[in-house]
Amino acid sequence: MIETKLGDFEEVLMLIIGILGEDESYAFRIAQEFKDQTGRPVSIGAVHSTLDRLANKGFLKSELREGASDRGARKKRIYSITALGKRVIKESMEFKVALWKQYPAFSGKFNMSI
Repeated sequence: MIETKLGDFEEVLMLIIGILGEDESYAFRIAQEFKDQTGRPVSIGAVHSTLDRLANKGFLKSELREGASDRGARKKRIYSITALGKRVIKESMEFKVALWKQYPAFSGKFNMSI
């Protein structure tokens, strides 16, 4: 059985892939965006291993694309979220929003339409 729950780091990387879009979602750029969004550095190895794990779960797909001349024409692996990945990330968001709505300090303050 395939695990359909996301860890926090996995979830953040998937969100970043969605934010960057299909032209910019390669490991180095994902790591840069992670640092920009969180203020925390991340090793490229951690990003690669997590992207591989998410692809093995069926949440991401990837393809090699020709590199730009400014990169020495090196190919880069571009990641995108699969339909299963979109479903899993939506379920994760819905679960967390439901928890936040139950938290007494914030109950009634959430008006998120999902």
